Amino acid sequence: MEEKSEIQSYYNGKTIFITGGSGFMGKVLIEKLLYSCSDLDKIYMLIRSKRGISPDIRIAQIFKLPIFARIRKEKPEVFKKLIPIIGDISLINLGLSDEQRELLINETQIVFHVAAMVKLDATLKQAVDFNLIGTKKMLDLSRDMKKLEVFVHLSTAFCHVDQVELGERVYNSSDDPQDVIRLVQWLDEEIIDLITPKLIAPHPNTYTYTKRLTEKIVTDEYPNMPVVITRPSIVVPAIKEPLPGWVDNLNGPIGLTIASGKGVLRTMHCDPDYHAEVTPVDLAINALIAIAYKEASNRNKSKNIPVYNITQSSIERITWGKLVENGKHIVYKYPFDGMIWYPDGNIRRSKWVHNIMHFFFHVIPAYFLDFLLLIFLQKRFMVRLQKKIANGLQLLEYFTTREWYFHNTNLLILWGEINSKDKELFQFDGSKVDPIEYMKTSVLGARQYCMKEDLSSLPRARMQLKIMYIIHNIAIFAFYFGIIYFFYTHLEFARVSVNYVTDKIKMLPIMGDVIKKTRI
Repeated sequence: MEEKSEIQSYYNGKTIFITGGSGFMGKVLIEKLLYSCSDLDKIYMLIRSKRGISPDIRIAQIFKLPIFARIRKEKPEVFKKLIPIIGDISLINLGLSDEQRELLINETQIVFHVAAMVKLDATLKQAVDFNLIGTKKMLDLSRDMKKLEVFVHLSTAFCHVDQVELGERVYNSSDDPQDVIRLVQWLDEEIIDLITPKLIAPHPNTYTYTKRLTEKIVTDEYPNMPVVITRPSIVVPAIKEPLPGWVDNLNGPIGLTIASGKGVLRTMHCDPDYHAEVTPVDLAINALIAIAYKEASNRNKSKNIPVYNITQSSIERITWGKLVENGKHIVYKYPFDGMIWYPDGNIRRSKWVHNIMHFFFHVIPAYFLDFLLLIFLQKRFMVRLQKKIANGLQLLEYFTTREWYFHNTNLLILWGEINSKDKELFQFDGSKVDPIEYMKTSVLGARQYCMKEDLSSLPRARMQLKIMYIIHNIAIFAFYFGIIYFFYTHLEFARVSVNYVTDKIKMLPIMGDVIKKTRI
């Protein structure tokens, strides 16, 4: 039997409780724990019914996903170690029965609190109920856990947007979390929505605002509870595990990549010189697992709560401009199927220029295509799609037109402390990642796992790309020809008009003489 690494040895026989296990990061966390720490005792996963589907069926469906392929092939017996706990982060006492609560209190040693309302356009009440009150409920439960070794809270690197340089510490907030909780519980939702922009300022959305407040209530439990705060930046597709390019949602940069690759997104307000703060999901999850091991094993507790920025600052950073350049290069080689237009969009530093481009290349084509669909008695969707894209771009441009620097000293120290075997098993150093190769992995991953486009369709997609390129250039030629023709015809009309008026002016003296002679 192969000798286990230090991190693997720590997880031997451990009982883990996970919230948010059905989300993007949650699924990768569960897969990695089951695959690489297979000797753990069990994983309790908080899960609710959804759209009439029971938790047991939901978990069975999750296990059928491509990311669990290597477990199905190599270690199918570990699936039984994942045990559903029927509950809901938004319900009183998490919706747990007395028996479930006692089970968790008596057995849990490690908590990964991953669940969150990540919608950037969520109302303040939704975000507070889920992110703030939900975390408070989790802390209330975990406080009674008899064997608790570490409580890992997943925050975000963007929870303190007013800090240009974010250190690995907790910052004060002008608002008290308890006051905000009482506010959303007492006030009518219409009034809450009315005061939200002023209340959450300078935060651009309720997600980052409530995540900031949540850090305060987690911090208040330290050092009486073994809590730790982790802050990943924007989480993007996997580099390697559980599958290269694995992603299952259209949030953030991956949604922009798909929209651009399909030819739908043609302009975006962004500063190309600013850095894209992104972290591949497998690096983030490996860091979470290593952080839990480190903090649970740490006997010399600091007076301040441990905080880890899971970011690539100080390791490897890439600008938005370079990211777009790499993306175009890859999309032209590995195009998406079913393109609406040739993928030749770009980013604009000027908001004014972006708005003009948005009108000409998003709004007008959307209405034109919907008009054609109406003529051919087809379902119209382009205007609705463009409005959705416009709303998404508006939410994201706050992050693409600002620059932050996230210190990650604690993360780098942890990387230096773990041994070579753990570095191989739980890689979270992004310094050796090839950006071009990773972009290729991400595009192919988005193609397969988000858009369900098999790689066998690539030859057809490449042919579509060539056709779209010809149509695109014909359209550009027709556009500029139309502008030149418009000005030419109007200038010709103006020239004739000027000559006419000039001739009339020249004839005025002659006409005067005629009039005089006529009077005589």
